[in-house]
Amino acid sequence: MAAINSILQVENLTKSFGDLVLFEHLSFGLSERQRVGLIARNGSGKSTLLNILAGKEGYDEGTISFRRDLRVGYLEQTPYYPDGLTVLEACFYHGNAMVNLIKEYERCMEHPDHPGLDDLLVRMEHEKAWDYEQKAKQILSKLNIRDFSQQVQSLSGGQLKRVALANVLITEPELLIMDEPTNHLDLEMTEWLEEYLRRTNLTLLMVTHDRYFLDRVCSEIIEIDHKTLYQYKGNYSYYLEKRQERIEAKNAEIARANNLYRTELEWMRRMPQARGHKARYREEAFYELEKVAKQRMNEGNVKLNVKSAYIGSKIFEADHLCKSFGTLKILDDFSYIFSRYEKMGIVGNNGTGKSTFLRILMGKEQADSGTLDIGETVRFGYYSQEGLEFDEQMKVIDVVQSIAEVIELGNGKRLTASQFLQHFLFTPETQHSYVYKLSGGERRRLYLCSVLMRNPNFLVLDEPTNDLDIVTLNILEEYLQTFKGCVIVVSHDRYFMDKVVDHLLIFNGNGDIRDFPGNYTQYRHWKEEKEHREKELSSMEKVKTPAPVKEREREKRRLSFKERREFEQLEQDINELEAEKKSIEEALCSGTLSVSELTEKSKRLPWLNELIDEKTMRWLELSEWA
Repeated sequence: MAAINSILQVENLTKSFGDLVLFEHLSFGLSERQRVGLIARNGSGKSTLLNILAGKEGYDEGTISFRRDLRVGYLEQTPYYPDGLTVLEACFYHGNAMVNLIKEYERCMEHPDHPGLDDLLVRMEHEKAWDYEQKAKQILSKLNIRDFSQQVQSLSGGQLKRVALANVLITEPELLIMDEPTNHLDLEMTEWLEEYLRRTNLTLLMVTHDRYFLDRVCSEIIEIDHKTLYQYKGNYSYYLEKRQERIEAKNAEIARANNLYRTELEWMRRMPQARGHKARYREEAFYELEKVAKQRMNEGNVKLNVKSAYIGSKIFEADHLCKSFGTLKILDDFSYIFSRYEKMGIVGNNGTGKSTFLRILMGKEQADSGTLDIGETVRFGYYSQEGLEFDEQMKVIDVVQSIAEVIELGNGKRLTASQFLQHFLFTPETQHSYVYKLSGGERRRLYLCSVLMRNPNFLVLDEPTNDLDIVTLNILEEYLQTFKGCVIVVSHDRYFMDKVVDHLLIFNGNGDIRDFPGNYTQYRHWKEEKEHREKELSSMEKVKTPAPVKEREREKRRLSFKERREFEQLEQDINELEAEKKSIEEALCSGTLSVSELTEKSKRLPWLNELIDEKTMRWLELSEWA
């Protein structure tokens, strides 16, 4: 039965492509303000399910029911806009009622007689359509896109994703469906989106591989595993705990079934003659037992310790490297000596030169000046953002076997190409399937296998987490943690970086590159503390050196209408935040909260304190002029 405030109900949904059944008889619902993360392996139909819900793809069986007049926004994994559109035009490309009204008004104005203008003016006023373009520009600015006349075909992948994000957010959807929203977004934009979604009241259904994003934004998880849907009423951390309990319980069930299966199999072999009613019942039970016993155990719990090729003490030395594109500096007298077994992460906003640095290291681009000396024993494995062009008519197993038949594990042990593919979740059936049948995520997984199968001792990974599912990411993380070689990884996946790297190179832009001795979370904490200290010092300086009377009077006269409105709003915001803080503190002391509620409120309290401090500081600043 659907919930009273249900906005979406899916019943017995089935989807297949030919003989391949993606999912069958899926049933779930969404209620107002639910924030749900969808988790499944690549090729299980995550994007297909979202496309079906967004009305972009059909399905075989089942029903989908939306609440009447529900505003639905959909952020696709790979947004598309036709060439020739400007950034601002792209924001209005995927129309809604408001956009259609504006277009109707524009067509009316193009006609010399302006037919129906009076009615349109009333509707435009009623819908507040005059503010729509300004609102679009505000959201684009928050997403660091300020050239509204730029052509979409000249945008980078990250810029295009931000335009598509603005396109969706402008419509103020009540239900927002997002497919990999953090793909191609830099860390700054990912954290902005994370904070934005946490503050809104919209209902959310999303697929993402970013586990910190999932943990902080979603309060429920839906998992599709072997065509069966599982629901978890908690965030990603809670899901991990409960999923492990489910797997352990399933493994125990399979182990018990295997023990009983051996006994029953012996009975079946002894009793081939016609049986009575009880014997037939036992025979039917045997076949049901056989189904359970033959299920695979411990799926996903894979340890892969591959012996990498020998690497000497000399890795690479960068000496006074410089690289610019016009006035944009990428490397400015950069020098670095890479150490044996070093695992380096590279972070920075889009456009600061991270991928260019990797291309210079790989010899695919030349530096303007300086030298790069690479050791003789270094064997690179390069995983680029662009991916690899496969022969569509080749089978998956043939792609990997064309690189190597086996991979060495050490101690005389080895894995065949087929066994290696199974470690990365390619079933025997998928291995003998053609490349053109693979999903986008499965192609990226095959590309990763083709890189690792070459047995490199120095891995250079440029955004390896894009389009990979969470199960594959866990396997890759374990592989890199035990990898006996060097690693450089560029990634916007904070969880992945925390698990894999020893230190960071921070690309601040314009050739400013800093080394930080820690993982991303440690860097983020250090940066926040540094900014907080600088803010405190700045405030103390203002208190110590008050402006002369005439200057203060001049500042007071300069208080604008916008600032006065902000000052009044700040008072209201601070009072509301203080009330919420008091309510949370009382709830935490009550002893009546569940574990999930306790966790959620404990996380929110320090964020509230920080926000109150920030708004109070701004209020004090404006109060001097009020």
